[in-house]
This record gives sequence, structure tokens and C-alpha cells, in this order.
Amino acid sequence: MLKLSILLVIVPALCLGFEVRNHNTKEVTDALNEIHAECPDITRIYSIGESVQNRPLKVIEFSTSPGQHVIGVPEFKYVGNMHGNEVVGREVLLKLGMYMCEQYKSGNATITWLIQHTRIHIMPTMNPDGWEAANASPADKDGHRNWIKGRSNAHNVDLNRNFPDLDPAFHLGNGPNHHIKSEEEALKTPNLQPETIELIHYIMENPFVLSANLHGGDLVANYPFDESFNNKLQSYAGSPDDETFRYLAQSYSLYHTLMAKEHPTCDMSGDDDFAKQGGITNGAAWYSVAGGMQDFNYAASNCFEITVELGCDKFPKDEAKYWTQNKESLINFMLQIHIGVKGVVTDGATNKPLKDVPIKVYKSTPQTKNGWTYIDHDITTFEGGDYYRLLVDGAYMIVAEKPGYTSQQQRVVVQNQPLHEALKLDFVLMPERSQGNMKMGFGRPGSGRQGLKNMHKGGMSEAEYADYLERLQKVLEDRQYLALAFIENEKIFRCIEWLLDQDWLVVKTAMVSEAVEVILILNVPPMEL
Repeated sequence: MLKLSILLVIVPALCLGFEVRNHNTKEVTDALNEIHAECPDITRIYSIGESVQNRPLKVIEFSTSPGQHVIGVPEFKYVGNMHGNEVVGREVLLKLGMYMCEQYKSGNATITWLIQHTRIHIMPTMNPDGWEAANASPADKDGHRNWIKGRSNAHNVDLNRNFPDLDPAFHLGNGPNHHIKSEEEALKTPNLQPETIELIHYIMENPFVLSANLHGGDLVANYPFDESFNNKLQSYAGSPDDETFRYLAQSYSLYHTLMAKEHPTCDMSGDDDFAKQGGITNGAAWYSVAGGMQDFNYAASNCFEITVELGCDKFPKDEAKYWTQNKESLINFMLQIHIGVKGVVTDGATNKPLKDVPIKVYKSTPQTKNGWTYIDHDITTFEGGDYYRLLVDGAYMIVAEKPGYTSQQQRVVVQNQPLHEALKLDFVLMPERSQGNMKMGFGRPGSGRQGLKNMHKGGMSEAEYADYLERLQKVLEDRQYLALAFIENEKIFRCIEWLLDQDWLVVKTAMVSEAVEVILILNVPPMEL
């Protein structure tokens, strides 16, 4: 079983008077306002847009700096009620907001740490129009409502089939392995619904790292891919981050009171006995879905999302028990945003943050021929140069590279710990032809030690030459140009020695192959130091 990073301190008291029951649209807004009024310093309410029938898609944010993205603080989101007749997610998210406010005020160590180190966004309902239709449908004598009524939006479109289908492009591997389409291209997809359009903007314009979409109708944590590779109705379709996604799904299921334990199956036939799988399933192995929000998050942004089915009954009479079943899971899953590595990538010449830098990950796999396995899904840095890469425990090589800059790689051992931030790993990338390099004469003939000797012969005294070399070394250290790294074997070492003998002063080795890439050629006139 995978080790889960979790330390929960649960304090049972709740004082805001919130009752888990069927709340209408106005009551949802009132509940959000009540949370904000009780905890104004750590919450903010905003709307990302409107539904077909002009109902707001409201979100409550929890953060010690509401309304601001703070470098080093990862951003999380929960989305509920995507299918309007699946109401449990809507109710447990309202209760979660109340709970987090109350526990923060009462000093719960886990909740306090979580809010201090995470920016959390909670959207109780993505499909308020569908909820209205489902709520208006008559219930039978046992209190059950129509299984389908209200599932879709007001245009009768299933929102979890309405996102741009990027899976085929990802599977073919002919293009990028991340951010498959730009926001502008994604929005050209035919028949996008207003709710879907707003979520596309929301997903692609915000620095989300981890997310869960809450549904109903079964009891399982579902992870990408949702769409099969081979057009089969049921076929396992693991993503490049399959190991991490399985861990994330279990971080929810194992802390649920029923999900990973033996219980009656929802389909009554026993075909979907997810408890035998630890309460998790690959989406396509269950049934293939094209155009889902879960896969869109993964293929179009930096966000890893799972889909959680909260119970067999989509519109239950007794909703209160679902909070008890899901409370610890909801908290534990949010904590997983702090696994792996995070950092900032900056320009070595200007010290300014670099946006859209791909972060590549190689996992140490001693059993393979090369000893490393590339996780073929990069993330990229956000506006402030910050990145957050979710990873399970293990040894990794992390590479930051951007066209026009020298790449940089670092090795780390990830050992995730409860209530600890992700391992910090910053990168400084040097421009290949920055103004600073051009001014200092990089790339011109006469480089290396012979060039320095020639300058000495040209008129410098021994003392001047020694002072020049000392200042040159300081420049190299300050600018972090000296990049001899990862000398793995004798062949690479001999290559480096040969380059140095040929007067190449700054080189970098590439671990993907045994080739040595020359990064910079030095020729620094002494008057410019």
C-alpha cells in the first residue's frame, strides 16, 4: 500500500449552525456569505461567471492572503454539482467551508497549517440550473428522484462531456505533452456551454495544482485518463503520472469511512466492486468518457484532477451522513498538494522570474537500461516563475529548460512528510545570448585559457593578469555560469577534460545521452569586469 502523507487533528465542534440538507440557490449564497462574515480575514467570495439561466457560479476562497497568488503557495480547487441532480458534493462542500472556518478559529493544527500554506477555492455548484430542474422533479414514495432529470444544464448538455477532447492528441504524442491547446484554441471547440466556457477560463487562467470534481451515483475515486486509447468502452488508460494519480485517488478513498471497505455495490450486480481495488479506479477502465473535465485539467493546464463519486444515491433524502463519511477524505486530499517539489525559475542575467518554463521529470529506475524513466508530462512555470510538481516518494532528476536559455538539472530525493511543504528546488537559467553575454564578449573567437594568455601577452603584467583571473572567477560564481554537473562515467569525464584542454571553460553535460553540450564560450575583456 502506498504511504499517505497525512496528519489529521479533528475537532468536532461546529458553531455556525449549518445543517447538511438540500439548500436552494439562494441558501447556497447565504451560506457562503455566512462563512465569509464569520472568517473575513481568511476568506473571499467571487463568481467566475453565470449559467445558461444567469445563476452565478460562486466560489469561496480560503487563504491567509485572500485574492492574491503568493509565490510558493500552491492553489487547490474543489468543484461540486457538475451534474445538477448529484447534490451530495454541493452539500459537503458547503459544510467543508463552514468546518474550515470554525476549526481555523478554534486553533485546529491541521486546518490552520493547511490554510496558512495553501490557497483553497471551493465551488459548491457548477450547474445550478440543473439542480433547479432536479429539485423540481417529483420524488417517489421512498424519496428518490428521477435518475436523469437535471443531470445536464439548461440546454440539455452534459457538462462532463462538453470540454475540448484533448486525449487523442495526447495519446498520439505528435505534439507537446502538456498544455495541448492554448486557451484561445480550446474556446473554438463547437457547442461549448456557458458553464464550460467559464470553467475553461478558470482552469487555464489560474495557477491550480490539484483539484477534485465531486459527483454521485457510485462510491469510488476515479483518476485519468477517462477516455480509452483504443476506442473500447472499457480499457485501462493510464497517464504518464499514473503512479501519482493512483496515490492521490487512494489519499481520498482510504480516509473515507466506506469507499475502500467492503460495502454493497451501487450497480447491485457486483460488477463494479471498487472496494476490492482500494476504492479507486482508472476512468477508462470503468467506462470511457470523451470531453470530461478531469482529463482537460491534466492535458490543458498544470492541474492534476480526480473525480470522486460520493455515493449510490444522487439526490438522497438524508444528506447529513455524507459529511461524516467524507470529512477526513476532503481534508486529507487537500494536503496532498504539498507532495513532490516546488520552486522558482529565474533569469540569471536579470534575476526576474521566467514564465512558461517546462519542468521535466526523470524518475530513477535502476531496473531499466538507462537507469532513468522520463515522466512524459511536463508542467510549466506560472506568471511569477513558480512551479509545483506533484510526485510520490522516490529519486528524481528535475530539468528546467526554455528556448534561448541554458537548461539546468538537479537531482533530488523526495520523501513526503505530513504537514510539510514540498521540497524546494529553485533554478537559475542563463540566457544563451543575453545582453550581458554580448557585452562580455561570449561567443566570439579566441576564448578559453589561450585567449586569456593572449591578452596577457598583449600587455598585462603578471599582477594585473592574476587580478583579472580572480575577478573573472568571481563573475563566473556570481552569475552561476560554471555548470559542470552530473559527471556520471569516465567517458563523459574524458569529454569534459578534452573540452577544458581545448580552452572551453564552461560546459554542461546532458544526462539524457552521453553527449556533452557546450553552453558558453568565454572571452571577457578585462576592462569590462
